[in-house]
Amino acid sequence: MIKSYRYFTPALLLFLLEVLIARYVHDSIIRPFGGDFLAVIFLYCLIKSFLYIPVFKAASWALLVAYAIEVSQYFHLTRLLGLQNSKAITLILGSSFSWMDILCYTCAFVLIIMTEQFRARLAAGNQITRNLKQ
Repeated sequence: MIKSYRYFTPALLLFLLEVLIARYVHDSIIRPFGGDFLAVIFLYCLIKSFLYIPVFKAASWALLVAYAIEVSQYFHLTRLLGLQNSKAITLILGSSFSWMDILCYTCAFVLIIMTEQFRARLAAGNQITRNLKQ
């Protein structure tokens, strides 16, 4: 059950953007780095769509999932499971470990925390302004 459309809508849009990047972008910057960066934000929005949990906890879970997938690439999990010929699994789990991917995931995590802190301060400031006008 969707708990927050405020996060579900961006999750849906990010998913569509990820699909478009995977399908149509074949460069050396956007697909490898932008896609990884957006993946953590997508996971965060997806988590927040279905669970009422604090920002840091949701962002941490999104980051840990991304790290786990990257570690699975290091150990060639798709090959160990005999799924290396599955395009869908390879697209989701990836095929090669990269420290740059870890950096992209971490940067996305930092951006999530900073954005949510900014939004919270902005909302608090708006509340103070409203109270002063009364």
